Amino acid sequence: MSIPHLFRCPISLDIFTDPVTLCTGQTYDRPCIERWLAAGHRTCPVTMQPLGDAAALVPNRTLRHLIERWLSSDHHVPDPTTDDAEEPSLAALKRCLAGAGANANKVAALKKVATLASDSDVGRACMLQLGFLPLLLQLVFHPPTPWDLSEQEDLALQCALSLLPSNSSTSQHHDCLNMLRTETTLASFVRLLERGRVRVKAGLCRLLETIATAAATRELALAAASSARVWESLLPLLQHGDERVSCAAARAAAAACLAAGEHAVRHGAVPALFRCLSWASAGKGGVGNGSNGGSAAVSALAAVEAVAGTEAGRRAVAREPGAVRALVRHVFVVSSRNEGSEHAVAALVAVCRGESTRAARSEAVAAGVVTQALLLLQSQCGARAKAKARSLLKLFKSM
Repeated sequence: MSIPHLFRCPISLDIFTDPVTLCTGQTYDRPCIERWLAAGHRTCPVTMQPLGDAAALVPNRTLRHLIERWLSSDHHVPDPTTDDAEEPSLAALKRCLAGAGANANKVAALKKVATLASDSDVGRACMLQLGFLPLLLQLVFHPPTPWDLSEQEDLALQCALSLLPSNSSTSQHHDCLNMLRTETTLASFVRLLERGRVRVKAGLCRLLETIATAAATRELALAAASSARVWESLLPLLQHGDERVSCAAARAAAAACLAAGEHAVRHGAVPALFRCLSWASAGKGGVGNGSNGGSAAVSALAAVEAVAGTEAGRRAVAREPGAVRALVRHVFVVSSRNEGSEHAVAALVAVCRGESTRAARSEAVAAGVVTQALLLLQSQCGARAKAKARSLLKLFKSM
């Protein structure tokens, strides 16, 4: 299936999701042209004509209507795994998933959706435009809630995750995640997070990370972060024996802490994060294909940095036994890429600043924070980590 040239944004080359026209007559996808303008450009990307001070974006409703009609028509979707030229269309797949047919038919349809989503950017874009994402989420989260997902629901979750747009700040497609705001659906999410299989737990953590970072789900993120049950089901996964789960849980925790740090503190995130750091440093990663401890530790340090950005978080970290020493140890680690150094340094700067944290500063000095910061400055770490290390040294120089 090929997308007509006029249906592609000239910046992203993907199918339009929200076409808007400039005064030059050129049409772009709204998120793409907004990023172009936000970067300070004041010319049309195609014609390079000046746009003036006010670059008006006029919705191109005619083009949008044409795209919607084209997407809804019965285009045949080639399956790269078969030689069959008569594969079902996207519209037919959607009708199958939305209907009340046999589960075996839906499983077959979901397998085709999964193949298309993994092998084709065009397929992903078209399915997003046709509204597959909310439909897939409805197949996962529905009453009555099972303790675990069936094959159909598991496939639907994986397909939904593959369709989630990577740009969480601008995509309009994240709005469908707000279906989780209902008490029943959120309870379903929590139960599956607690009792689902490994792939389900990892997938739901990815979903929670997206919810916490997407602009369209801010209210849902706050609702999830204020739920004791969400934290009670998420925090134990920081030390899960499978790296897919522990790393995904650590990233979800970091995103949730950034979205609502005070809620995270209230529900016990600080001690859980430092237990995760200790566990990861001891190399208790369990099974997987990568460095579980390192990846989980970096995300846990990012979560600590986010928590330390709130007054309640700073106090909680300062009071947590061994927390300051643990952060100092992660400022510079021999035989590592020091990916978490920037987060450790930033957290220490936040925790050790101010008269109320004098004990934390003394503990950091005793743990060798100055030596660690100097070693970091001499390493091959990034510019931001070095800038924060200098701020940390200035803080302790002024004591």
